[in-house]
Amino acid sequence: MQINILIIIITAISSVMAFNNATMFHNMKFNAYVIRQNRQWYRFFTYALLHADWMHLFVNMFVLWSFGRIVEMMFAQYFGPMATVYFLLLYVGGVVFSTLPSYAKHKNHDWYNAVGASGAVSAILFASIIMYPQGSVMFIFFPVPIPSWIFGILYLVYSAYMAKKGTDNVGHDAHFWGAVFGLVFTIVLNPAFVVEFFHYLLG
Repeated sequence: MQINILIIIITAISSVMAFNNATMFHNMKFNAYVIRQNRQWYRFFTYALLHADWMHLFVNMFVLWSFGRIVEMMFAQYFGPMATVYFLLLYVGGVVFSTLPSYAKHKNHDWYNAVGASGAVSAILFASIIMYPQGSVMFIFFPVPIPSWIFGILYLVYSAYMAKKGTDNVGHDAHFWGAVFGLVFTIVLNPAFVVEFFHYLLG
């Protein structure tokens, strides 16, 4: 089984379980204050296994399924037997790194909570974009291919808007930092991806 599909299955199962289990949701969500006061460092990881609602879960898993396949394929092509290891490092690194700014900002605020695999998904999305800019995504309600790099920009604009709005439990600000991590991690693995990316955009 592909590691991308396995992550989707695990995340979907845990998210659905938490929909009906408030204690599980409370104990796994990201809360910088609780992490600092109670040394519950595991929350840097477990929050990504939760989602605010069905739509939040669907969007994240759809993006992960769409672009995770490309990243797995490209990693296998360039890195051979290390591909799975690098994919896991990319995903888990995105989970952790994307919350570090929120931790620094909210470590004294007990009211701030966040859930969702958004940071990791954003890391996967932007790793895909830098490696395979000719990729695209389509939606049932908008059956026109959207270039992946354009989709990435729209994804960040939406995330910035929702983060500023701040009316839900979703870690929207994690999208930006997840994207940064995904780009940097992938470029460090193979700096030639940057050259190839701009060659494609410039025709």
